[in-house]
Amino acid sequence: MNKTYEKYYVPAQSPWPIVGAVAMFCIAFGAGHYVIDVSKQQSGFGGWLLLAGFAILIFMLVGWFRNVIDESMAGLYSAQMDRSFRQGMIWFIVSEVMFFMAFFGALFYGRVIAMEWLGGASNNAMTFAILWPDFQPSWPLLKTPGGIETQAMPAWGLPTINTVLLVISSVTLHFAHVGLEKEKRGQLKLFLLLTLLLGAVFLCLQGYEYIHAYRDLGLRLDSGFYGNTFFLLTGFHGLHVTLGAIILLFIFFRVLKGHFTPEKHFAFKAGALYWHFVDVVWLCLFVFVYII
Repeated sequence: MNKTYEKYYVPAQSPWPIVGAVAMFCIAFGAGHYVIDVSKQQSGFGGWLLLAGFAILIFMLVGWFRNVIDESMAGLYSAQMDRSFRQGMIWFIVSEVMFFMAFFGALFYGRVIAMEWLGGASNNAMTFAILWPDFQPSWPLLKTPGGIETQAMPAWGLPTINTVLLVISSVTLHFAHVGLEKEKRGQLKLFLLLTLLLGAVFLCLQGYEYIHAYRDLGLRLDSGFYGNTFFLLTGFHGLHVTLGAIILLFIFFRVLKGHFTPEKHFAFKAGALYWHFVDVVWLCLFVFVYII
């Protein structure tokens, strides 16, 4: 009995995983030291190492994406390989969900449990009376037990505008996807470009929001728990928007080169799925960080 086996392409050894690991190390180590440098108002190597990490990361993405694109266009991938890509993307999104769940969990713990303890709840009345008798456990925490004061970032300004921009970007990306499936290349290019522009405007406005927070509101990384969680959640989300925009930029270049067909466009679907995920995270962040 003859059996026909499906081919499964095994790529050659690649340097890109180790390059990516070096990039992530530089980003993490550089970001940590950059925060220390800013808090102490001193110059150091943290900022430069952070920039170097991002540069290495972009270099890795360009090289790795190029290899995968060349292999795909050469017809080396089978249906089983496509299923592997899909499973990999699904688990990547799941890991990102857990990543943000950890930060939202920290926000919940600080607001609902730790802050109430500082205010004398449960069996902490004596600690409260001795250490922080003037502390008011209210959110946002505008005055820490140590006396650091700040102002809250209002929700109905730049954050609302950014929310509208990201929601619209998901709509434009959907229309780009529809254009691809219906072989309307003009619609595909136009709406994909609009999505990229909306993402770029979002990042620019978030940068301006940070400047406003530091300069006008006194909202800084050292502004206690509120400042820490604000910059932690919005900063990591901005990083994910940046990564999503880079992915869609690669997709846009591939569209200009005539890649993708209505039947075969997993890379587009993966990039779109990641972008929609980032938008959903922002909606949760907008509610729990800015509004509630």
